[in-house]
Amino acid sequence: MSTFADYALYYDRLYREKDYAAEAAFVLALVRKHCPQAQSLLELGCGTGTHAAHLSASGVSMHGVDCSAPMLELARARREGLPREIAERMVFSHGDVRQMRIAETFDAVVSLFHVVSYQTSNEDLRRCFATAKHHLKPGGVFVFDCWYGPAVLSDPPQVRIKRWEDNGTSITRIAEPTLRPNDNLVDVDYTIFVLNPASAATQTLRELHRMRYLFQPEVEMLASLEKLEMVEARGWMSQTEPGLNSWNACFVVRG
Repeated sequence: MSTFADYALYYDRLYREKDYAAEAAFVLALVRKHCPQAQSLLELGCGTGTHAAHLSASGVSMHGVDCSAPMLELARARREGLPREIAERMVFSHGDVRQMRIAETFDAVVSLFHVVSYQTSNEDLRRCFATAKHHLKPGGVFVFDCWYGPAVLSDPPQVRIKRWEDNGTSITRIAEPTLRPNDNLVDVDYTIFVLNPASAATQTLRELHRMRYLFQPEVEMLASLEKLEMVEARGWMSQTEPGLNSWNACFVVRG
C-alpha cells in the first residue's frame, strides 16, 4: 500500500492536537531571520495544507506540492473554507519532491513534518535538495525538519498505541517500529482500526512508513553538493542546537 493512500482519510484527525500555528510561526521566524524580506514560499510535501494555511495567514504566498492526490484534495478543500484574502495566496499542485520542477522561484523553500526523512536513499535526499536549490531565488533559504540520528540512536523508537473518539467513531492506531541502524532507517508499520458504533463494523488500515534519520554532517554534505550552505541547526520548536533528546531537528540551508 502506498504511503498516505488510505491514511490520508484520517490524517487530520490523527494530528488535530498538533500546534500547526506555533510551528508555522517558528518556521517563518527562521526564514525571515536569514531572508528578512521573504514573501514567497514553496512547500515540498504540503500534506493537507495546514501549515500552508497558517503561513498564508501570516501574509506570505504559498505554493504547496505533494505526491499524494488524497492529501491534495483535502488541502484544496481546506483552502476553499478560508477567507478570500488568505485563499488567494495559496496554490497546490501535484509533484514528487525528488523531481518536480515549476517555472517559478521563491524566497524560501520549506519542507515540514519529516518530509525529508521520507527520502530514504542517498539519491532521494540529493534529488530533494536539488529540487529546493532549483526553486530558490539567490540568497533564499531552505528550511526543513527531519528525524535526528543522535537522538534516534540514543532513545530508540518503541511501539506506540493511540486511541481516541471522533464524532462517535472509535479510532486506534498502533505504530510498530523496526530500527535498521546499518541503513539509518526506521520502518514504522502503522495499523489503524476504525470502529463505527452504528454498524459495529471495523475498518483496518495498514501502511509502512520508512523513515531516514539524518546527522548534521550529512546535511552539510548534501547542501554542499548543491552549492548550498547549512547556516543553522536547531531542535524542533527550540532555540538551541539539536542534541540527544531532539528526535526532531530543524535545519536552515542558504543558497
